[in-house]
Order: sequence, then C-alpha cells, then structure tokens
Amino acid sequence: MKAAWKEVEPETDFIDGWHLQCIAEHLEAVTNGEIRNLVINMPPRHCKSLLTGTFWPAWVWSHSPHKKWLCSSYSFGLAVRDSLRMRRLVEGRWYRTRFIDFKLRQDQNQKGRFENTQGGYRIATTVLGAATGEGGDVILCDDPHKVLEAHSDRARNAVIEWWDQTMSTRGNDPKTVGRVVVGQRVHEDDLCGHLKERDDYEHLILPAEWDGEIRKTKIGWREPRTEIGELLWDERFGRDEIDEIKNALGSFAAAAQLQQTPTPISGGMIRIDWLKYYDQAPKCRRIIQSWDTAFKGGRVGSYVCGQVWGVDKGKYYLLDQERGRWGFTDTLKAIERLCRRYPECMEILVEDAANGPAIMDSLKGRVNGVIPVRPDGSKQARLSAVSPLFEAGQIFLPKRASWLIDFEQELTQFPMCRNDDQVDAASMALRRLCKSDGQAFFAPRKRIIR
Repeated sequence: MKAAWKEVEPETDFIDGWHLQCIAEHLEAVTNGEIRNLVINMPPRHCKSLLTGTFWPAWVWSHSPHKKWLCSSYSFGLAVRDSLRMRRLVEGRWYRTRFIDFKLRQDQNQKGRFENTQGGYRIATTVLGAATGEGGDVILCDDPHKVLEAHSDRARNAVIEWWDQTMSTRGNDPKTVGRVVVGQRVHEDDLCGHLKERDDYEHLILPAEWDGEIRKTKIGWREPRTEIGELLWDERFGRDEIDEIKNALGSFAAAAQLQQTPTPISGGMIRIDWLKYYDQAPKCRRIIQSWDTAFKGGRVGSYVCGQVWGVDKGKYYLLDQERGRWGFTDTLKAIERLCRRYPECMEILVEDAANGPAIMDSLKGRVNGVIPVRPDGSKQARLSAVSPLFEAGQIFLPKRASWLIDFEQELTQFPMCRNDDQVDAASMALRRLCKSDGQAFFAPRKRIIR
C-alpha cells in the first residue's frame, strides 16, 4: 500500500498507522482462505475504502489475475470511485513494470466494470442494485447503509435482506468464496449488527478511541492499545480532530460511527459513570437469584437470563450471570447450575409471565425457594424504580466478568436496545432486595420515551 500510494493519491502524503497493517493482515487471511467471512467496523476517513476496494484487489490480481470481484456500496458514486482508483492503479506504470501477467481488456473496460486478459473482473454496483446475476470469487460491500437512512427500519431491513438472500449467495464456489463487509456502524440493527449475531463471521472492530475491551480475532490479532481513550490513528486524527468530529456528529452518531457502539453510552436511563466495580465481592448477608425466562427456543429466540445478586451494608453486588438462547430443558439446567454454585441462595425469583409458570412447575422438588414475581408496570418503570441506586453509586459489577460489556451496553442503552433480558433480571432482583432492605421507593413518574 505504501509503495503504491502515490499512484492512487498523488497529491496526498501517505501517513502510516498500525491499523492499516492490521486490516491488511485480515484481508490477506481472506485471500488465503483462513477467514471466509469478515466484518470490519472502523471510523470513517481511516483508509478503509482504499485498502479494501483498491489496494487489496490490485494486490490479489498481482498473483491471481483470474479472480473475480463483486464490489458494492450504498452509493454508486462511491462504488465507481473505488473502481476507477483500482483501474488507474493497475493501468499505471508502477504496477505494469512489476506485474505483467495480464492487461485490461479494451472491449470490457468501463468505470463500473473492467476485465483482464486472464479472466478476472471487477464489478461495481450498489446495494439493492443490478449486476447481482454475476458471480464472484470475492464479494465486498463497503458502507452498506446510507447514514441518513440509519433510523429507517424499512431501509435497514432491505439491506439485510439483500445481503442475506442475494449478494452473499453470489459466490462462484461456495467452498472458497470470500465475503467482506466493511464500514462504520450506523445503528444497532444495521447489517453489521445482524452479522455480529452469526457465528460464521469474523469481526474486526477498531474504535476511534480505545474503550478498554481487549478484542481478538482468529488469526492471532489482539488489540494493541493499552490506555483508555488511546486513538486509532493519532498520526492523522489526533485528540483535537477526534473531539471536533465528535462535536459535529453528536453523541448518538459519534458512538456509532467513531466507536462502533451504535447507541450513545450516556443515552439511556442509566449512565455508565454511575456504575461501580469490584475485584472481590464481600461476604453478602443475603443472596438471591433472578430469572427472566421469556424464551422462544432456538438460535433466533429471545435470551434467557439468570443473575445472582447480593447485598451488604447498603451496597448491591451483581455476583454472577447465566445467559443464552435456550429452550426449556437448557433453562432448567442453567438454574440448577447457579443453585449448585451458590448454595447459600435461598430465593430464586422467576418472572410469573410467558414461560415462567412452566419453569416453576418443573423446578418443584428439584430446588427450593422458587418465588413467582408478577411484573407490574412497564419495563421502563421497573428500571426507573431502582435507578436511584445506580445514580447513588450503590450498584457494583464484577470488573473481570466475561459478560460485563454486554451487560453494560444493554443497561446503558435501555430502552433503545435490541434485548432487555439482563435489565429485566436486574430490576426484578434489586426491587426485591430493596424492599427487604428497608429502601423506600416512590412510584416513578410517567415519562415519554423519545
């Protein structure tokens, strides 16, 4: 990339960054089949399009000119821009003097489609657009969503359906095709969020500012940053530049497009800076379980969530959590696991709704202390009732729990999050502990959720 930079961007100096090498290594892994399906989430203006849509296919053609590429973007202008960049590179003197195994065919050399004499081609199209009757060895989608349509359920779902049912199925060889989706996040339920729920996609997530999560991928890559707030490409986007972009975008868009967490961290009912953490919990004088069991069963069903909470000296500790998309039998097994892990737990709260009654019937004679809890009021009202505990700094979370980040995100994004099982389990447990602990709560005022 560095050597060929001036062929594509002659008026712009090349500025290196560790993330460029990181992305290149993952694209190489797609090329050699080590990764079959890859999602890359990163901020705008960090060279994602040049790397994925220009330099990568040109590099592949340098040793495998027969490869066929299907490339798409939400905008035909952007798709053609990258197509022209690649065509300019492979037709240029720098490339021709190094890689001479092919030439571009003059009878098929257009802005949106060009072919070489070894059978390879690069087609540029739009998301939801034409040309999907063609096949490809590599299927690349750069920026699948238009930012201005991020809040349109209809527009987002159309993109997801297009990818699942059309574009991703256009591989010439289903055993070797490589698929790459790259872009900034724009909404929790965008295409990248949809693919994140699937087990067959590798995810490379590069937030503009490091958020403390140590991310890893299957090729051995590990997030190299060590300081919270450390920037992704400080050589080009320093603190002043990032802060300026954040101010221009606003909290929601900045959380999505810069941080790849598509809801502002402070945008829900509970703020992240209200949460406290512990290394080792004290010996709690009372411990209870709380279960949200509104499962549907199967991979696409709702989550089942069980939590263990303890209280000590007016402080409330989330001690453990079990969570999964379980059916009836697996839910019973999870409850029994927590009972064995916490034999001192004398109360097991189960929401008396949906599948709760069936769960409680099956637990009779197997575990003690099962208590039905009938939900009253809305989910928002129930969390609002215990929100003063969070604001007062009385809630403590285990800082090394594997599920901590998911819990934090759901809690701080509620009620705008996709799932709410963890929030439901937490509010049920805290309301129970508060009543027995002498905490007084007033009924929450009615509020409009916008």
